Amino acid sequence: MNIRRWSVGVLAATLLVPGLAACNSDAAEPAAAPSPSTPADPKEALLASTKEIAKGNFTFTLVGDGTTGGGLVHKPSNSAQFTVKFGDASEDMSIEMDLIYIDSESWVKMDLGGAMFAAVPGAAKNKGKYQHLDKTKIKDVKDLQLDPETLDPLDSDALVKSVTEVQKTGEGTYTGKIDISAATESAALDEEVVTALGAQAKALPFTAKLDPQGRLTELAISVPVAGETAAHDIKIGYADYGTGAGAQKPPADKVVEAPAETYELFK
Repeated sequence: MNIRRWSVGVLAATLLVPGLAACNSDAAEPAAAPSPSTPADPKEALLASTKEIAKGNFTFTLVGDGTTGGGLVHKPSNSAQFTVKFGDASEDMSIEMDLIYIDSESWVKMDLGGAMFAAVPGAAKNKGKYQHLDKTKIKDVKDLQLDPETLDPLDSDALVKSVTEVQKTGEGTYTGKIDISAATESAALDEEVVTALGAQAKALPFTAKLDPQGRLTELAISVPVAGETAAHDIKIGYADYGTGAGAQKPPADKVVEAPAETYELFK
């Protein structure tokens, strides 16, 4: 058993390998002020709304089917953090994670519960502690990758590019249809659910909100019943553009070196 098969591994993995450093050549440069104008065409407005995310200075949230998460990306300090809760220990499995990346160092705190993890070696090891990750041990673990082309763990750029119909419904508000089968790389989506939806995945209802500067603040997708997964909404949020603070290093008395079992969980 490994964390990756529960799809939350994609969300967690995005912050574990030093990738911000590869995009940090202009970290000392002040962020350019966002344009106050928003394209009149609804589709163009959505496409433009994710450009500020690419600058790597924001906080984000995610709510989905049994999943809640959030965090920050702070390119100026070359740091990021992500917390996630997934599942229910009373229903076989639960995962709680807090991941921190600062410059070239990474830490993960995990609480894995439920019957499915009870027999997994090391699942309960170091509960409540931040495990310091050895870069030499994670560089070849395929799921612990950060795409150097994007600093957005949720890949909202791919999602808005998958919008097939959109109308403006008010100041900064939009609605329409989205083809999530065209954006399965987004960590906000569960590939098994997308597959179970079949043709329905090509035209799901969505709503979006932009701030006065035309930046994406919320994207909500309504997902119908898919196999054994109940109908639910996926809601992504962004805030603190250009004004966020960097991640904080875990207290020394809360840090241990990650054991071999931790690396195995992500394989």
